[in-house]
Amino acid sequence: MTAPARTQKQRREEAEAALLDAAAELVAEQGLRALTLARVGERAGYSRGLVTHYFGSKQALVERLARAAQSGFVPGLADLPPGPDRLLRLVDGYLAQQTKHERPLNRAFLLLWMEAATSPDLARLFADRTEAFRTDLREDLTAGIAEGTIRPDLPVEETTAAIVAQLRGIAIQLLVTPESLDLPALRVFLTDHWRRALTGGGHGLTR
Repeated sequence: MTAPARTQKQRREEAEAALLDAAAELVAEQGLRALTLARVGERAGYSRGLVTHYFGSKQALVERLARAAQSGFVPGLADLPPGPDRLLRLVDGYLAQQTKHERPLNRAFLLLWMEAATSPDLARLFADRTEAFRTDLREDLTAGIAEGTIRPDLPVEETTAAIVAQLRGIAIQLLVTPESLDLPALRVFLTDHWRRALTGGGHGLTR
């Protein structure tokens, strides 16, 4: 039986996915300086003209790459209501994803995030990405406080900043020296740490 012809929308989605994969591979292997529209097209098997048509510029491609890396990073969170359960699932799931640094998209995101320290364009982009991350955490914390499952005196802004810094700091450590941390043990420790810190059942960073 002949397979049905792909629609124009399907062809575009497949091409965009292939181009983003190629861009992630280049960044993961050689850093942002290696990323050009021509090299992305060549690696993906498309022309530079098609890359330009879909993304417009290198900066726009990098922005799409950063958003793609964060979209659905921890599976299943979108199905959970805001609250401490979702937050703890995020902490554990974020760490679980660090076992997949060999995936170019994961590695590319961290490398781009580090380069943001010296690139104004990347700094603006990652400031937006970080704020989106913190917004989700704020929703979990404020929902938990409102329903009584998180202690009412918890400092929301300080806690969101601490969680983001902790998770990304661990991700960078694992990127540079993956053998330096026992990730399964760390997942158990940090999930328990934040459960106690949120409920007041023991000492935590946010006491």
